[in-house]
Amino acid sequence: MTGAMADDRPAERKRRGPLIVTEDAQLLDDLLRLCAAAGARAEVHHGVPERRDSWEGAPLVLVGDDAAARVRGAVRRRGVCLVGRDQDDPRVWQRAVEIGADHVLRLPDAEQWIVDRIADAVEGVGRPALTVGVIGGRGGAGASTLACALALSAARAGRRTMLIDGDPLGGGLDVLLGGESAQGLRWPAFAQSRGRLGSAALEESLPELSSLRVLSWDRGDMLTIPPEAMRAVLAAARRRGGVVVVDLPRRVDEGVAEALGQLDLGLLVVPAELRALAAAERVSSAVRMVLRDLRTVVRGPFTAGLGAEETAGMLDLPLAGELPVDAGVLSGRIPAADVREPLARFCAAFWERVPAGGGAS
Repeated sequence: MTGAMADDRPAERKRRGPLIVTEDAQLLDDLLRLCAAAGARAEVHHGVPERRDSWEGAPLVLVGDDAAARVRGAVRRRGVCLVGRDQDDPRVWQRAVEIGADHVLRLPDAEQWIVDRIADAVEGVGRPALTVGVIGGRGGAGASTLACALALSAARAGRRTMLIDGDPLGGGLDVLLGGESAQGLRWPAFAQSRGRLGSAALEESLPELSSLRVLSWDRGDMLTIPPEAMRAVLAAARRRGGVVVVDLPRRVDEGVAEALGQLDLGLLVVPAELRALAAAERVSSAVRMVLRDLRTVVRGPFTAGLGAEETAGMLDLPLAGELPVDAGVLSGRIPAADVREPLARFCAAFWERVPAGGGAS
């Protein structure tokens, strides 16, 4: 089986797949199956390809153990892997050195590793997205509203943006954005996700609302996100770069802990009132067991002598900013739809302080 396999994807999304060099039919079937799992089309040859670019330009080269002798004289390059099945062959390392292989892989043990490397080659590995989580210090604090507003602000500034609804009891961020009937997948479609998701496929499958992609909930009875699914979805979202905003519940279960572990920073929204402060202390203590960089956003009105600095100090958290009550939000309109609103101005200032894709400051 020799020659390139056709790829019918649009040219603007097309990336080269790996090069496979083998005559072992069973090994070839396994490697093609792994390519399919990673969303890639491979170029297959029995030996070193005649076209120099096929060997030197492939993002990844998978050489079957049977073909090691046939590629021994090829130009040395990075990204060559020697793949076989014999777990006890002591000469495999010598063959790997002879062809300049970076890795020696044995199936089936290395299958997931191979899928991940193929997917990296197809998608390209750039700077991961700046990922911000928003959590309410108490019920009704406005965390979901702030999460939507931050995502809308980032998208309005031209950044690739994904908004992820991590709270199954929150009513759905698509509803808050006026897009509950928009076409696209919701969380139940990803509940069984394991391993690696294709980041481009994830993005394209989600509803697009106000120039951003939104992963929210349907109206079904799913109440938790399995940790494996949360890990797979967030990892795929981060690989696309730009900004990812995650709306999280106040409880920390296994799925939420997975999300917290992938955040660059978290924002705890706390109304400036004593009862909210007491509730926020409990939420903060649980969140900080997983998340290192947690900051507070203090929401007005400011009464009972509690200001933003005092509230943040009592929680022993850095102050990310203070947020006055936004009459536009209370009226039920889409959060921060008007750039002149206090909430929109807050979000624009936040992204100026924490540049997208630049990591947490």
